[in-house]
Amino acid sequence: MKILIVSDTHGRDSGLEKAVERESPFDMLIHCGDVEGREDYIEALAECPCCIVSGNNDFFSDLPREDVVSIAGHNFLVTHGHYYGVSMELAGIEDEARSRNLDGVFFGHTHRPVLKVKNGFLLLNPGSLSYPRQQGRRPSYAVLWTDEQNRITGEIRYL
Repeated sequence: MKILIVSDTHGRDSGLEKAVERESPFDMLIHCGDVEGREDYIEALAECPCCIVSGNNDFFSDLPREDVVSIAGHNFLVTHGHYYGVSMELAGIEDEARSRNLDGVFFGHTHRPVLKVKNGFLLLNPGSLSYPRQQGRRPSYAVLWTDEQNRITGEIRYL
């Protein structure tokens, strides 16, 4: 199974379109918020099951604030992250997911990619495809794969 994880596209589609073209085919797309009204387009573009949550710029959106997705028997919190103070530290979002007995968390908001595995717990921010803020400011996204033993590996990729 292959999963494409993106965030913070802010209504700008070119980076998302490039990532989708580069990574197709994939089995699921996860968007960690700030789609700014483009959820229908994203679902049509992906042509697979999607999990899309709202971000702090998704005003008047019917998207859920957060969701839990199951991937190969592992459960992950999907949220934008702004309710958990991810701009200051990641302990709050990690504690929330661990308190729910989840295997990890996918989030956005900071526009900076993060991929950490700690004691089997996956902490992942794909960064932003539209307004990257990390050094070098290259648009980023993440790809996860599962193997026959349901192990998950992931990678941050850049456009």
